[in-house]
Amino acid sequence: MSDVRLLTSAFDPAEELCAFTAALPMAGGVVSFLGQVREGGGVEALELRHYDPLTLPAMRDLAGRVRLRWELDGLLVIHRSGVLVPGEPIVLVAAAARHRRDAFAAADFAMDHLKSESWFWKREQVGGEWRWIEPRAQDIEDIGRWG
Repeated sequence: MSDVRLLTSAFDPAEELCAFTAALPMAGGVVSFLGQVREGGGVEALELRHYDPLTLPAMRDLAGRVRLRWELDGLLVIHRSGVLVPGEPIVLVAAAARHRRDAFAAADFAMDHLKSESWFWKREQVGGEWRWIEPRAQDIEDIGRWG
């Protein structure tokens, strides 16, 4: 089972994770990652924009690559777009597998690729002014470790 969603409205990570795990009682391990808008640095808001014809199909393609690489019982990928405020969830990735190592690796791979092959343009508002966020060198390094 793969559940890949691109949302324009808020989601409840605990509710999503609870439903995901309930549907996969055969999984021995479930690993999840939640990314949220960080507070501090004067950030008032974060905006994520995307190109509709590309983003969701690319997210689904990524989920397919994850499923081919690791033996999973399930994969959940939820990503927000639009304007978000500090503390609001941006992305939730969860991988369920019979064995924990597959779940850890699959979630890590998915997040590295979401972050580095980003089909999103990000900008943040600080002091009432918007500025674009450029990819970090660390994001490129992270994806490189997967070969």
